[in-house]
Amino acid sequence: MNLLRPARVLLLGAPGAGKGTQTSRLLKRFDLAALSSGDLLRRNIAEQTALGLKASAIIKQGGLLPDDVMVDVVSSELRALGWLGGDRSWLLDGFPRTRGQAQQLDAVLAATASQLNFVVQLKVPEEVILERIENRFVHVPSGRVYNLTYNPPKEAGKDDVTGEPLSRRPDDDPVTFRKRLAEYKALTEPLLEYYSRQAGVVFSVEGETSDIIYPQLEAEFVRRFT
Repeated sequence: MNLLRPARVLLLGAPGAGKGTQTSRLLKRFDLAALSSGDLLRRNIAEQTALGLKASAIIKQGGLLPDDVMVDVVSSELRALGWLGGDRSWLLDGFPRTRGQAQQLDAVLAATASQLNFVVQLKVPEEVILERIENRFVHVPSGRVYNLTYNPPKEAGKDDVTGEPLSRRPDDDPVTFRKRLAEYKALTEPLLEYYSRQAGVVFSVEGETSDIIYPQLEAEFVRRFT
C-alpha cells in the first residue's frame, strides 16, 4: 500500500517482544523499508569488522554499545541507503534504545528534515517473552529467526534457505537475558518520556501474541499515513 506522507518509524519493544515479526508484516503491507540495528550489528560480527569484534565482547556480557558508537553506525547506514531527506518511508527496529541515542539521532535527522514521526511501543508480558526465548534459534549470517513452538525450521537445527546450522544467540542465555530485560526497562522509560514531548508521536500497543498486536498496529498505521 502506498503512503500519502512519509512514515519515519521507530519500533520499540523488549528483547523477544516480536519487533522482527511486526516489521516483516508492515513491510509486506506498506511501501516501507526497514533497518534493524540488531541485524546491522550481527552483520558486523559475522564479518569480524572492528565494530563487530568490539560488539561481540560486550554483547556476550549482556551489555549495550556506547551511544555515540551506535548512532554513528546507524546514521552512516541511513546515509549509505539514501534514506535521509526526500519522501522515503522507513522504519528503525530497536534503535535508538536510550535517551542519549535519541537526542543524537534527532540532530542527524533534523539536518535533512527526516525526524521520526511515529514511535511504537510493543508491550508483551515478561513471562511470554521468556518462554519465546527458551525456544528461539537463529541463522546468524542472515539473521533469520526460528521458534520451536510456532515457527520451527523445516529440518531440525538447520536454516530453511541455506541448510546451514542454527544456533542460539550468546545473549539468549537465561541469566544474560534477564539482565537484558532489566536494562531495557530502565532505559525505555526516559526514552518514551523524551518522545512523548512530541505530541501524538508515541503509540503503545499491547498483547501476548503477534497476531493480537499486528491488527492494532496496522490500523493505526493506516490512520496516520494513508
